[in-house]
Amino acid sequence: MTKWTTDELSRIEAADELEVAPLRNDGTLHRPVPIWVVRDGDDLYVRSYRGTEGSWYCTARTNGTGHIRSGGVDKDITFVAETDSGVNDRVDAAYRTKYSRYGGSYVKTMMASGTRATTLKLLPS
Repeated sequence: MTKWTTDELSRIEAADELEVAPLRNDGTLHRPVPIWVVRDGDDLYVRSYRGTEGSWYCTARTNGTGHIRSGGVDKDITFVAETDSGVNDRVDAAYRTKYSRYGGSYVKTMMASGTRATTLKLLPS
């Protein structure tokens, strides 16, 4: 399995947003959607602000692969659902730390149970 390089992790972590484009059933990429991304150790995580109703999220969960762009990194990825509560607690903390400047309501939404249930780990392909 391919791992993120230290440089890739640092560049994506420093970026405000990540463009995610999951692969559709017909083999084309979903339109790129700007979303928040956080780092926990050597892993990157995203969540759907709209919960399980987010179109990019539904496509990502259905097909499991896609493409991301962030901080000058342009990479094919695999999406893996994250259900470990300890990891999700750390992801919550990372969202609070990285995005608190945007106001409490946005960050609170990213930690609500419906949003938290959409946590996906990004693995480089």
